[in-house]
Amino acid sequence: MTERPSGAAGLHVAVDVHYLDEVTARAAMVAACDRRFSVITSSRTAIVPALAPYRPGELYLRELPPLRAVIPVAGDLALIVVDGYVDLDPAGRPGLGAHVFAEYGVPVIGVAKTAFRTATHAATVIRGQSSRPLYVTAAGMTAADAAHLVRNMAGQFRLPDALKRADRLARGLEPPDADPAG
Repeated sequence: MTERPSGAAGLHVAVDVHYLDEVTARAAMVAACDRRFSVITSSRTAIVPALAPYRPGELYLRELPPLRAVIPVAGDLALIVVDGYVDLDPAGRPGLGAHVFAEYGVPVIGVAKTAFRTATHAATVIRGQSSRPLYVTAAGMTAADAAHLVRNMAGQFRLPDALKRADRLARGLEPPDADPAG
């Protein structure tokens, strides 16, 4: 797998998944041409079957299949930001982001809103006026670089705008961009 230099151009995506019920999930993706996600250039959603039940520490079994429906497989993919952890402990037990990294081969940043008890290695990032940290992990780049990137992503609140928009799309609270092919 080839890693890009830290300032490389390409498609940067942020993704999230929301469960509509026990058997159906909506995955969402927002894309930008820069690592700060200063301008969202496109978005996409897909409704797919939820194939696995939730099990702590095994979120990837449930979330990776829906994410495959929205993460581009072709083109110039440079970075993927996931809502969750890349690894679940300092020894590197793989979380959702590690599985995304293994599948797509580009740097992945995990941004979690809540602490996972074994993820003591996660970098904490305070954004905006919030006193509650985000927990940042990464693959394909250092945790320090990932934390710096998350700290400087577009948006003035705790959660970067790209992740907030991916969450709203996944929840069906706003529509994705129109499909130019459709």
